[in-house]
Amino acid sequence: MHQKDVDPTSGPLAAFGVQLRRSRRAAGLSQVELGAAVAYSNTFISYLETARREPSHRFAVAADAVLNTGGTLELMWWNLKHTALLEGFPEYATLEAKATDIRMFELGVIPGLLQTREYATTLAHADVRRGGIARNQAEERVDFLLARQRLLDRGQPPLVHAVLDESCLRRPVGGAEVMAAQFQHLEALVERPDVIIQVAPFLLAEERPFAHPVYLLSLADGSMLGYTESHQRGFLERDTATVKAWARNYDRLQVGALSEAASLAMIREARKDHHDRPR
Repeated sequence: MHQKDVDPTSGPLAAFGVQLRRSRRAAGLSQVELGAAVAYSNTFISYLETARREPSHRFAVAADAVLNTGGTLELMWWNLKHTALLEGFPEYATLEAKATDIRMFELGVIPGLLQTREYATTLAHADVRRGGIARNQAEERVDFLLARQRLLDRGQPPLVHAVLDESCLRRPVGGAEVMAAQFQHLEALVERPDVIIQVAPFLLAEERPFAHPVYLLSLADGSMLGYTESHQRGFLERDTATVKAWARNYDRLQVGALSEAASLAMIREARKDHHDRPR
């Protein structure tokens, strides 16, 4: 199989190979040079790029570091073994890693990109107790989330705009210590120039335009994608008219939400409320 014959849409292994080749070439490295940098043979690199071998997690992480891909290859590696993830979500996460702008609205729980490890672990273990996933899958789910979060620390991170329904702050997850750490993390995130957090208060009532989570990705080529999910699966929305309608409603949501300063004040208030709650 020649490299030009690899169709990235034929499956996650082919998609990984094509992305690896593109990233390697963009970095100006030959297969021999990349192999030397990550301690693998150039033959192994060739097999990966032509979808004849599966990558290891160690390789994906090492290649991301050498090629400065912002964690894209590691996320694509997870896409090869996504047994613990919601159907449709791995494809979204791969595109999320390439986005220049990420807008999100979440209800009930803090969005994954903004979660602490402890908060995420609590949610995953709750799913284990309900019989939804096995314990090892809970660990896999948390590891995948932490891999996603690495995009926030890359050289040129995307602009992240998160609107949290007030229920995200009021719902206790994991007890006072977990919530205190989560609120501290949110307070630290709002200090970053590339992160904006607003709260949609309960008082927004019926004017809140969304009744479900919504994510909007802007990509470097100017395209925009949408994502939402049910309890069973995720839905990646590519239809231009639909995504534009979501974007208009997101603009309305931003206008109706609290300002950044007022949102930070509510986060701090919620932190105090959780701390003062009887244990």
